[in-house]
Amino acid sequence: MPPRFEVIGVQGIGEVHPGDDLARLIVEAAAAQATPLLDGDVLVVGQKIVSKAEGRLVRLDDVTPSPAAVSMAAQLGRDARLVEVILRECRRIVRMDRGVLIAETHHGWICANAGVDQSNVERDWVALLPEDPDRSARRLREAVRERGVETGIIIADTFGRPWREGLTNVAIGVSGIAPLRSYLGERDPAGRELQATILALADELAGAAEVVMGKLDRIPVAVVRGLRLAPGEEGSKPLLRDPARDLFR
Repeated sequence: MPPRFEVIGVQGIGEVHPGDDLARLIVEAAAAQATPLLDGDVLVVGQKIVSKAEGRLVRLDDVTPSPAAVSMAAQLGRDARLVEVILRECRRIVRMDRGVLIAETHHGWICANAGVDQSNVERDWVALLPEDPDRSARRLREAVRERGVETGIIIADTFGRPWREGLTNVAIGVSGIAPLRSYLGERDPAGRELQATILALADELAGAAEVVMGKLDRIPVAVVRGLRLAPGEEGSKPLLRDPARDLFR
């Protein structure tokens, strides 16, 4: 049998509210569509339902923008309340131009609006990234394990990319699998030692899952099945490049 794996969208989870038991919702929805979770599966879970379950929601009417936010909003043509929330969620502004605000979050991710998102939430509300996506992934994995299944967990969010058009899912929280696959020190068929090949495995799986999850299909979870993955407990942090090796900072 040639190498292969399968990606299965999990339908029927429905709207998620603060305090909801995500593990129960996912396990029951997967079983209801005749694709029950199996040991060794990796669950790719959209950040938005994790944030909703954890209550990471802010009503803009409750936000008083600072003078800095008001000034930046005027330059960007954006809502000053939204800019204020973004400033609270970031450690620095990377770039601000043409209505776009790129920020580095407190987690270290560099993305538009520090991950603050107005889609798929009630009008005049915004969703924030989980406070600690790796912790969220660990807790979800433990809760799924309590229901009798051993899985890996990837919490994914949609990021833009420099130099390339289009968005793609990336891993912002990981539990149970190694996020990187290093080939350093191994040799290619010609005998050359590989010196730079490290695959962002968790990001690749997050991107593959996005194909079946979509943005408007209300499929916030996908099951990746059929891969033998190295276990790992380091979370998503290895995916962040050390600033000392970053040529673009």
